[in-house]
Amino acid sequence: MKELKEKYALILGGSSGLGLATAKKLAESGFHCIIVYRDRKSSLAQFEGHVKKMQANGVSVTTFNKDALKEETIADVLAEISNNSVAVLVHSIAKGSLKALTGGSSSLSKGDLDITLHAMATSWWQWTQALIRHNKFTDAPRNIAFTSEGNSKVWEGYGAVSAAKATLEALMKQMAVELATLGITTNCIQAGATQTPSFAMIPNSEQLAEMARKRNPFKRLTTPEDVANAVWLLCQEEGKWINGTVLKVDGGESLR
Repeated sequence: MKELKEKYALILGGSSGLGLATAKKLAESGFHCIIVYRDRKSSLAQFEGHVKKMQANGVSVTTFNKDALKEETIADVLAEISNNSVAVLVHSIAKGSLKALTGGSSSLSKGDLDITLHAMATSWWQWTQALIRHNKFTDAPRNIAFTSEGNSKVWEGYGAVSAAKATLEALMKQMAVELATLGITTNCIQAGATQTPSFAMIPNSEQLAEMARKRNPFKRLTTPEDVANAVWLLCQEEGKWINGTVLKVDGGESLR
């Protein structure tokens, strides 16, 4: 991979849901993809099938089945990336606690909160900083992460994730200003209710999905492909002046 000079998309959490849909979309448009994910062996065959379809677009797809939250994983991945080649960083890590704040020994602990905040927020900056320090970004890269409407609404068991999404968006704003001198644009995409594996883990997710259908002007849920299309739009030359924005991709669901 090091000898290739084309542009790469580095996707953190790209084996399912929004990350996988984004990888597929970017591969279709000519990006070589580097996917960092963490899955059980039972899920590998299905993911490998998706990888082969992406490679059929004539691009390389390099995968790392490693914990993206570990510093050694960052070092391993960056060692395999050419300098000045990462045009897109997509943070799609969905790992966190869905415990209530009350409930005795089963309630949310500080450890649960710390893990969730790092996985779904501060790890974005950790990877971004590593790419900058090791000169891996192209001249005008796109830096993108996924947030949700839970950043401002209260859902059962969503306290830790809500705090992480608020942190994610605060980091986005700061990076949008401070990293502009490096030519980096930084944005978040707020997807509407999307039935992904991580969404299914939210308590009462089916009820949330039904409420979202009723609220949505188009009477349907957001799809991973809808979100991937928005990532693709941000990656176009015409999207280079979009910076520091939470882009809502929900068909108007959040208006109600």
